[in-house]
Amino acid sequence: MGRTGMADLPLHGGHCPPWLFDRMKRLAGALLEAIVLEFGPVEVLRRLSDPVWFQALGSLLGFDWHSSGLTTTVCGAIKEAVQERGDGLGFFVAGGKGKRSLQTPREILEAGERYGLPQETSQLAEVSRLVAKIDSAGLQDGFDLYHHTFFFTADGRWAVIQQGLQDATGWARRYHWLDEGAGDFVSDPHGAVVGRRQGMVLNLVAAEGKDHQVALLALAQERSERVVQTYRSLLESLEKGRAPEGVQRYLKLPGTHAIPQAKTLEKSFLALYDRRFSHYREIFQVPGVGPQGFRALSMVAEVLYGVPASFRDPVRYAFAHGGKDGHPFPVRRDVYDHSTAFLEEAIRKARLGQTEKMELLKRLAALQGGS
Repeated sequence: MGRTGMADLPLHGGHCPPWLFDRMKRLAGALLEAIVLEFGPVEVLRRLSDPVWFQALGSLLGFDWHSSGLTTTVCGAIKEAVQERGDGLGFFVAGGKGKRSLQTPREILEAGERYGLPQETSQLAEVSRLVAKIDSAGLQDGFDLYHHTFFFTADGRWAVIQQGLQDATGWARRYHWLDEGAGDFVSDPHGAVVGRRQGMVLNLVAAEGKDHQVALLALAQERSERVVQTYRSLLESLEKGRAPEGVQRYLKLPGTHAIPQAKTLEKSFLALYDRRFSHYREIFQVPGVGPQGFRALSMVAEVLYGVPASFRDPVRYAFAHGGKDGHPFPVRRDVYDHSTAFLEEAIRKARLGQTEKMELLKRLAALQGGS
């Protein structure tokens, strides 16, 4: 599907009265059951990983389209609807908002025991932890995760919807994952990221950052004393307003990310050195190494190996046409006209018996409408 984006979600309108939530749960359950009957449970995962379909689902269920609460409430309604049906739908839901997000791995294991799922399902608990770690330490965009919902099937297929909060602005950003596109988890793994571009963000899982990843993996297996010494030297150079000796350029971090102090990172570096890694993603699975540790390692990697990190925000584009009131941005006439022309061309060709574009639109309409 590619990287996708819509406007960031403000933290208002999140309260859902019980009478509405009960109806949301009922309608969501019926809709998902219909999709499973028609296409199978994996199709549900695919649709949940599509931010446009998910946003449309929230609107269909009657929630505020412009609220961060759409994410948490819709996921909560789906979770309860699925739980009421036991294993009847062929897929399961774990996690949620706040403290519930931290219980996701345990809930995955409990579902495996309750419904007699294959032993391999337990491995999904590690997938849940890895996905959360990547969006907190691997992609440092200034949003702190507070919501994590994990959807999975008995045969190990999975999707994730998680959301982060930016304290300074009060906005939220949503992250969609699907196993089909996650690959090795460290090369543009997201199905979509819903938000506005933040400018420079530290992206340690960018596809173009392979050389930097190799450098980080090498550093993780270096003696911690050498890494700390190099980092201290780097900080000293930066404090004096110059680039480190022998380096023509150095990694600059966004103002939202403070430069961590060396003394707070020695334990992190030691935890890495005590292990042996066969793949870059395994670094993200080490407990105790968080965003600060990865920022420091990234700085040292550029100084020692001369390979800069990627600062590409995975968000690509916003709402299709904008809005007449200027929110989230004024209507783009050129994009609007292009969409209209495409539809008119599809209709014209259909009248001539060339139905390829019309069939495509029908399939898109089916996805949007949940039929």
